[in-house]
This record gives sequence, C-alpha cells and structure tokens, in this order.
Amino acid sequence: MLDSNDPEREASLPFCITVTTPVWGRAGREGLSDVTDARIIAKQLVWAATTEAAHNEAFNIVNGDYFRWSWLWPRLAAWFGVEAAGFDGTVRPLETELAGDAPLWQDMATRYQLQVPELTKLASPWHTDLDLGRPIEVMTDMSKSRKLGFTAYQATEDSFFDLFAQLRTDRLIP
Repeated sequence: MLDSNDPEREASLPFCITVTTPVWGRAGREGLSDVTDARIIAKQLVWAATTEAAHNEAFNIVNGDYFRWSWLWPRLAAWFGVEAAGFDGTVRPLETELAGDAPLWQDMATRYQLQVPELTKLASPWHTDLDLGRPIEVMTDMSKSRKLGFTAYQATEDSFFDLFAQLRTDRLIP
C-alpha cells in the first residue's frame, strides 16, 4: 500500500515482529491471540448502557475472532508494501529497536509533512512489547455478553488496516 515512504525502507530494515516464542509459535504450535478495536469497545459500551440486563455488569470485550501472528504479520507487512521477516527465535523488544530512531522519524515527519514529529508521542513501544511478549495464548471469552444479546464483531485484519488508513489520512504515518 505504501510507496517508499515507510520507516523500514527508510532505514533499510526488515519488518520484524517483536514477539516471544509462545506468541509466534514453536515446534509446530502457534499461539492464538485476540485484540480489541476501539470501535467494538464503543459498540459494547452503548449496548451495555441501553440493555437492562447488562446494567452494572462487567464484560470482556474483543473483536470476536482469533488469529496467529505468523498469519497476520505478513498481511500487515503487505499493507505497508514491505517484506515480512518472521520470528527467528530472537526476541527484539520494540522499545530497544526504536530507541535511536527519533532523528529518523523527525526527518520523515518533516519530509512527508506528518503531524507528529516526536516519535515518543506517536508510539508506546513498551506497551507493544507487553502485548507481544505474553508467555501465553490469549483467547478472551465473550460468552456472558453474547448470551445477553451483544453480537457485534470486528475482523481483526480490518481493524489494523482501517487504523493504518486513518493514521495515514490524519498524516500521522506516511
């Protein structure tokens, strides 16, 4: 989707994922994950506020599908027009990987007229490291809200693609 204006191409780096072995997979077993799009949270909040049986109840909320990072990562890379480098067994914390990239981002922000030239205001690599560094699979149970009638669903792949498109429209990424 992008031309030559992305950070990996700018720095001549592969599009590596920063995960742990349980998240990516080992010995033929690949960990399952789920995520939550802000739009699905909003839908559930409205549903809970307008559904009598949901009042004063706590609910889990996720998109409603499961995925494997080994499946999703190449699709994310393709969206950006870069080649995905899968997990090779080496954990590469994003916080460490981005530690020296502030000047590169500042330069890109200037050249591509991006809205946020400070990388630290745009990304929280420590949070990504926590999410992708989980030593367990993540499959959140949505049964409680489903039984009460909340049936909204958001495809995770589309969550990422929609977010990237919005970030580009808002001139936050090139």
